[in-house]
Amino acid sequence: MKTKITLILLFLSCFAFSQRKIADKFYKEYSYIKAAEFYKKAIDSGDDGVDMVTRLADCYYNNSNSEQAAYWYGVASNRDEGLSNEAIYKYVQSLRSVGKYEKADEWLSKIPDAASKIGNVDYDKLKTLNKDSVEIANLDINTKNSDFGPYVNGEKFYFSSAKNENGAIYEWNNQPYLDLYQAKVIAKEENDADIEDIIPIVSSKINTGFHESSIAITKDGQTLYFTRNNLDDKNKLKYDKKGTSHLKIFKATLVDGEWANVEELPFNDKVHSSGHPALSPDDKTLYFVSDRPDGFGETDIYKVAILDNGSYGKPENLGSKVNTSGREMFPFVAKDYTLYFSSDGYQNLGLLDIYKSDLLKNNSSEVINIGAPFNSGYDDFAFFYNENGKSGYFSSNRPEGKGQDDIYKFKTLKCKQYIKGKTYDKRTNELLPNTLVELIDADGKVISRFVTQENASYIFEVECEKKFTLRGTKLDYKDDFIDNVQTTDVRGKEIEHDLYLTPLIIDNEIVIDPIFFDFNKWNIRPDAAYELEFIVKVMNNNPKMIIKIEAHTDSRGSDRYNEILSDRRAKSTRDYIFSRGIATDRIQSAIGYGEKQLVNKCSNGVKCTEEEHQENRRSKFIIINDYK
Repeated sequence: MKTKITLILLFLSCFAFSQRKIADKFYKEYSYIKAAEFYKKAIDSGDDGVDMVTRLADCYYNNSNSEQAAYWYGVASNRDEGLSNEAIYKYVQSLRSVGKYEKADEWLSKIPDAASKIGNVDYDKLKTLNKDSVEIANLDINTKNSDFGPYVNGEKFYFSSAKNENGAIYEWNNQPYLDLYQAKVIAKEENDADIEDIIPIVSSKINTGFHESSIAITKDGQTLYFTRNNLDDKNKLKYDKKGTSHLKIFKATLVDGEWANVEELPFNDKVHSSGHPALSPDDKTLYFVSDRPDGFGETDIYKVAILDNGSYGKPENLGSKVNTSGREMFPFVAKDYTLYFSSDGYQNLGLLDIYKSDLLKNNSSEVINIGAPFNSGYDDFAFFYNENGKSGYFSSNRPEGKGQDDIYKFKTLKCKQYIKGKTYDKRTNELLPNTLVELIDADGKVISRFVTQENASYIFEVECEKKFTLRGTKLDYKDDFIDNVQTTDVRGKEIEHDLYLTPLIIDNEIVIDPIFFDFNKWNIRPDAAYELEFIVKVMNNNPKMIIKIEAHTDSRGSDRYNEILSDRRAKSTRDYIFSRGIATDRIQSAIGYGEKQLVNKCSNGVKCTEEEHQENRRSKFIIINDYK
């Protein structure tokens, strides 16, 4: 055993020189976590110059790990060669990200003309974050009372209002109870519109003498979800034992142009409120807000599946990646599955602010304050994006408005397009759901992620006239890349690119590209180590998997020589996999068979092409157990 351990240590030392090459290969393919692992190994082995340490820092920077990026840029800054201006820029951004603002400004001063490049950060600029990219305006339809909750379906504009001066008064704000209204959307220009011809929502079944608000409508315009006070059979307020009338979500269907068949949704709670419904772009998930006791705060956002038979799944809390100890309200899911919502539980400009999250795309934990002019020091909520991705609406009670709550329209001044497609199994051409698709900018930084669902489709909203790379990633598959995805100057254009991922497990074998060795050698070259990392990946993904390794040669050379050489290569391959942390009992055997198991006619004395000989030079990684 002691001899075996010594041999493995010697084996590992032989590979120290190749760590940089392996890391560079992964870095080039945007596999920054894997690249960082090998850069660290190289640094630990003494290859710790400023370029190597900076490259490790770049891995963390590009993967948005600001803490590690700041640390390693700091290590690199202590090297005699110093940091390049580009590295200093990234160091400054990383320091700001972790809140070390004074140190960031100190390093910023080291870059010539830095102010013209990125400028000194004024944190009050959250108040004018989108000044140059978004234009807002108060709608003419707003009244002195509350008007909020805009929603567009087709050419119809829906909203909630307390404009009915003849209605009963809601004592909370001394205004009439809310009703639902509809109007026409009259296009003015490419990304702007007027709202005209306001009438109560077309139905005798929707509006009552109490609150109705916050709607969502299916894409086909046939089903309406809305919020209403809990009422009894006589349309009177219904209270719980504590004297509280809760909110509930209802559904209606369109019959001959009028909303009818109003019914309460089955997951409403008897002693807690549910409201603010929102639909996913495929109409298969309903999001809503509730104060039920299994939440994280005052009100949380939940989701519930809308099943094919018209029934509903079990409501699920969206979790701590969105919900806080405060109020999360007014969810909205945009065309690209970005989740927008309002909250007072995050850092904000005051009261409710509007935030966005990629949780529904890639399980991201990042919540972003979308800043002014959407947000102010007052309540800002009920965000809605139009289908064109260039305009929309939100609500606010900021003092410069016309009433208590007003609806504002906005239009983006930046050109936006969509990159979309589907993910496939390259071998079978079947759809490949649950695939992570990453959008990478021209600097190599991952800027957005999307996890495909049952239909295996993805979509990204991107800026016009930019260049991107797409990467598809899935367990037990090789990544697929599409480089040089170029957007144009046409607003709203959809650019389609499908991704085809190569399976690593085919039947009972882990299949990788051929492993090459130098002539008469059996040491693992960097290009072979790169391929063997896919074996390591599959075995890490499937911890119960056990394999055996076979190495085969072509018929050239003596039978005995080929058998010995292939056996050494098989065992060298095995030892490399062991060195990457795979337990020794997970490789049953590693045997070289030389030319004993040829796959074609090319035996001794038979004239064959180089390609035919190559078919026989192969390594096989055969799965020998039921590992699932």
